[in-house]
Amino acid sequence: MTKPELPQPINYIADEWSECATIPGAWNLDPNTGEPVHRTVTTSAADVERALRHAEQSYGFERWDDAASEERAQVIERAADIVESRISDIARTDALTSGVPIAKARLVAQFLPHRIRSAAAELRSIPRRTALAADGRDVRLYKVPWGPAAILTPWNGPSFIPAAKMVSALAAGCPVILKPSEHAPSSAQIIVESFVKAGLPTGALQVLHGAGDVGAALTGDPRVKIVSFTGGPNAGRAIARAAAEDFKVLQLELGGNNPALVLDDADIDVAADGILEGMTKLNGQWCEGPGKVLAHERVLEPLLEALLDRIARIEVGNSLDERTELGPISNAPHFATLRSRIDGLRAHGATIHQPAKLPGLEGYFLSPTVATGVDASLATAELFGPLISLHAVESDEHALRVANAHPSGLDAYVFGGDLDRAVEVGSRVLSGEVRVNGAKVADLADGSAQSFWGTSGIGGHGPGESVRVFCGDRVVGVDSPHLPM
Repeated sequence: MTKPELPQPINYIADEWSECATIPGAWNLDPNTGEPVHRTVTTSAADVERALRHAEQSYGFERWDDAASEERAQVIERAADIVESRISDIARTDALTSGVPIAKARLVAQFLPHRIRSAAAELRSIPRRTALAADGRDVRLYKVPWGPAAILTPWNGPSFIPAAKMVSALAAGCPVILKPSEHAPSSAQIIVESFVKAGLPTGALQVLHGAGDVGAALTGDPRVKIVSFTGGPNAGRAIARAAAEDFKVLQLELGGNNPALVLDDADIDVAADGILEGMTKLNGQWCEGPGKVLAHERVLEPLLEALLDRIARIEVGNSLDERTELGPISNAPHFATLRSRIDGLRAHGATIHQPAKLPGLEGYFLSPTVATGVDASLATAELFGPLISLHAVESDEHALRVANAHPSGLDAYVFGGDLDRAVEVGSRVLSGEVRVNGAKVADLADGSAQSFWGTSGIGGHGPGESVRVFCGDRVVGVDSPHLPM
């Protein structure tokens, strides 16, 4: 296998591509080998200011009438066509930066054109101006883009999350400044290139590369009117504090330690398959993956045995190998965090089970891990990797008390044989979404929507909400002396 390399990331500011500043001695690394793939880059304060100024100058509601919306929908559809032609590049780049096996990365990349086209369809379905019933008076409801949008995206979904957030904001009419994760900038680069090539209007889209300092400069600036962020809770809190100064609109998806309740009548194979899928999907690096598994004491030992048997048979290897089922952790800092979390559980008395065979490579490889024998009250940190803790509970009520004592607020799982009972238990878990007998990513049903509860964030996501979050309502109309007050 040839040594993988990626193009050096570059910025797109004020409708022009420009080189980023490089950080001396710093490199982005191949998680399979630890070898450099490109220099680590950042954006100067002057270029951040230039981007903010251009976004502010590009915003204007008069440019977002129905005709302009149709033109924009057509641009978005052209971008989807271009993205579709680059599926192989996107999948390879995703696999190389996130560590997700190429076969899984390809599935995600193949869904991108559909997600982009759905934003164009939604744009066409949302009237920019609606006449309201008002006894013959002219009263209108306008859907107005909030203004310049800062979009900050994580390394675990290096193409899909930037594309999904970006296209929603573009469809709404917000000038977008995208800052992808410094750990995985290259996939977002391909998405931006595709949209630029499709012929976006001036100022519609810019991309800045860098770490948290660049993100903070964007989210703290009063010219930014809405921030959409997916990432860790500490960064989310910092963004919320900065946004409070001028009451920015926020959409924050922050994750948590998602509970999985295994009831006493659960099918062990169904539960083991679902939990394993959840803890290995995207190498476990997804905010909705299972964290603490609360199994009825009657099924705990068979469940553990079934999980360890499955883990022992997983093919762990290079993320660019088609045979690989589980690749490396995305980057060195997160690899260190996961090992620290495992050490912390062990220090609290946990037994650590890691039965998978690891490849003889120098990358960031970790066996899917099950920690047992630790008190559930001590297993609350978000794990964000192929790692779960397993705990015994005495009843459904006990499981609910433990799950809701430190709620993730984002996702949860219930495994049970009696579906009515499992759904009823799931309805009492403090999470925005609860999946019964599975751990898929796709929406559970048409019209399903998910709020971010508690510390999992602000806002939510779901069908029909992607574009709307970037718009505000404005009512304009003729008043009447006949109104009651």
